Amino acid sequence: MAEDIKSPIFPESVFEGTLSNWVKKEGETFKQDDVLAEIETDKVVIEVTAPSDGTIEKILIPEGTTIKSSEVIGNFTKGTKTSAPKPAPKENIKISKPSNKKDQAKSKSISEEPLSKGFRMGPAAKKLLNEKDLSIENIETTSKKGVVTKADILKAPDKKPQKAVAQEDSISTTRSERVPMTRLRSVVANRLLESQAQTASLTTFNEVDLFEVKSLRAKYKDVFEQKFGVKLGFMGMFLKASSIALQEMPIVNASIDGEDILYHGYQDIGVAVSTERGLVVPVIRDVQDLSIAEIELSLVEYSTKAREGKLSIEEMTGGTFTISNGGVFGSLLSTPILNPPQSAILGMHKIQDRPVVVNGEIQIRPMMYLALTYDHRLLDGKDAVSFLVKIKESLESPESMMLGV
Repeated sequence: MAEDIKSPIFPESVFEGTLSNWVKKEGETFKQDDVLAEIETDKVVIEVTAPSDGTIEKILIPEGTTIKSSEVIGNFTKGTKTSAPKPAPKENIKISKPSNKKDQAKSKSISEEPLSKGFRMGPAAKKLLNEKDLSIENIETTSKKGVVTKADILKAPDKKPQKAVAQEDSISTTRSERVPMTRLRSVVANRLLESQAQTASLTTFNEVDLFEVKSLRAKYKDVFEQKFGVKLGFMGMFLKASSIALQEMPIVNASIDGEDILYHGYQDIGVAVSTERGLVVPVIRDVQDLSIAEIELSLVEYSTKAREGKLSIEEMTGGTFTISNGGVFGSLLSTPILNPPQSAILGMHKIQDRPVVVNGEIQIRPMMYLALTYDHRLLDGKDAVSFLVKIKESLESPESMMLGV
């Protein structure tokens, strides 16, 4: 009796996904926990694994289809079958009879050449193939087993852009290109619009003098790295300063839930990380209980997972506050967009030497602009300004964070 193959249960923040790849085809057998299919969401690629040994009976949802949580995508039969999977139909190619031995040898090489490339590839290679918009027929693999790697795809020549067809403007046909929006970009675009429409967003600014933070890093960076195995960066101190400010001003860490205000007794801070697929936001849990070294270790772990596409959905959901560092790209000032249901997001920017007045004297100091976008339905301007000032004070006296004063 055939049993259902269902998509996994998606978390609350993931509404739908795209069935990007059937790893197993109809008639193929599999073992328990084998990957049967892959579902791409705006956050991560989810693997559909086999609940037991069996055989794919019927694929109900084709690749490229948008699916919901726990949706039936195919059927399978438990146990294994002895019959081999049905071979793909071959093209009817006529080969003329060779007239001599030389032609016979040439004809033999043609007839033995496979009609289509029987390549296999992992999820990372498949994603890269789709992103580069390449055909599998253009890929030359270096693997003896016919496995396409990311290196093979990167070496392949880029697909020549097709000229867009414009009926009204013939000039645009030589200057424009129409390509489909990726699922990640499409979902992010929709959520940004939803954020703007569903919140009363307002941004306030301040600046912070990072002279003391840079001095502290220069003094202890070598000892810190030797002891903890991770570099002492700026982000760890910003997360710690944010956690301290969130504890003193719990309204910034709260969220609106219907007609109620939901106060969170913990600081789960999301950190925006840029990857090849787009922006992802892994969440560091219970920052209030972590040391700066533990925060830095978590940042390295999540950044590595993000770049390798190995972040789980659980690692990217449930944050109460977010930090975005546009300074790594050279941004001097920006207005970050809220990540609902969170009520605030902190924007970091480029550190730039500027003349400032210190104790009545003009000095050149490493300055950074800070931006806090907040939901004005929950936070008043006084709350937002006070929150930024607290972060500024902690970073300009970093020893206070170490001593807990």
